[in-house]
Formats: sequence, structure tokens, C-alpha cells
Amino acid sequence: MDNELDIQKAQRGDHEAFIRLFRQLESQLYRLAKTILIQDEDCADALQETTLKVYKGLASLKQPKFFKTWVIRILINECNQLLRMRERTVVVAEIPEETAASYAHFEDSGNVDLQSCINRLDESLRLAIVLFYYEDLSIKQIAGVLGISEGAVRARLHRARRLLSEQIHPVREEGLAHE
Repeated sequence: MDNELDIQKAQRGDHEAFIRLFRQLESQLYRLAKTILIQDEDCADALQETTLKVYKGLASLKQPKFFKTWVIRILINECNQLLRMRERTVVVAEIPEETAASYAHFEDSGNVDLQSCINRLDESLRLAIVLFYYEDLSIKQIAGVLGISEGAVRARLHRARRLLSEQIHPVREEGLAHE
């Protein structure tokens, strides 16, 4: 209820209310951007553009209860825009060495790092998992944010869970065999 009041205040130009709203969402938005973009610099760019677009377009938001999903949709669009720009200017030297090393460590150690498993998923599956489990959005909200049907969201979640299970269970079974 406080959020809706802050949204209405921000729509009327209250800068402090806008700042409070974004501070509440900041960590969730960063985590979501990191899931899509991986690189911190790109995440910062996406968050900055999202903040600007939300600030400029806030007056057009008809129903304050949809504020969070509206902001998430804007962030996802900004992340996708950055990815499209990055695809046009691919630089091989940008591939971080620690990523390969961390995956090798994961496989050698026998320990299951769920976040590493999630990061290995295809972007569409990874996004569905993050929005559902980390951001606590409903299937209906995710469908609205991603512009797909609820059935497609369910299918992505099912496929992602299956792939995660396949990544986790062999490690778990291998670990039990060595004990």
C-alpha cells in the first residue's frame, strides 16, 4: 500500500518518492540485469537507461499495482537492446577467463553451485527461472513481462527445472559414489 502511495506521489513529480521506489527495487533489478547481461558495466548501463525511461514515462502508468512488472519489462527491453548492440560489435577478448575457470572448478569439486547451473541455461529459460523464483512473479506476470503465453512460461519453467535437475543430480550421485 505504501508503494502505491509512493507511485502516485512520484507520478505527481515527488523525486523522493521516486528514489524510495527505485531503492526498493534496485537489488532485484540488478540481479535480473546480471542474469541477462553477465557483465557489470552492461548491467549499470541497462539500469541507468531503465531508471531514466521509468522516470520519464511514470506519468503514463495507468495502474500503480503494475509498477514492478512495468519496470521489469523496461529493464528486459534495455538488456535486450544492449545485447543486440553487443552482437554487432563482438570482441573475442571480452570472454572472461574466470568464467571458464569457475566452470572447471565446479565440475572438478563435485559441489553444486545452483547459480552456476542457472547461468548455464539458455537466456529464455534463465529469465523465466529468475523471474519466478528470485523475483516472485506469478506465471501470469511473467507472461505479461516477456510478451508470451502463460503456457509458454510454464513450458520454459518445466524445461529449465529438468535441465537444472540433470546438471545437479549427476554431481550428487557421483559424490555419493566416492563417499
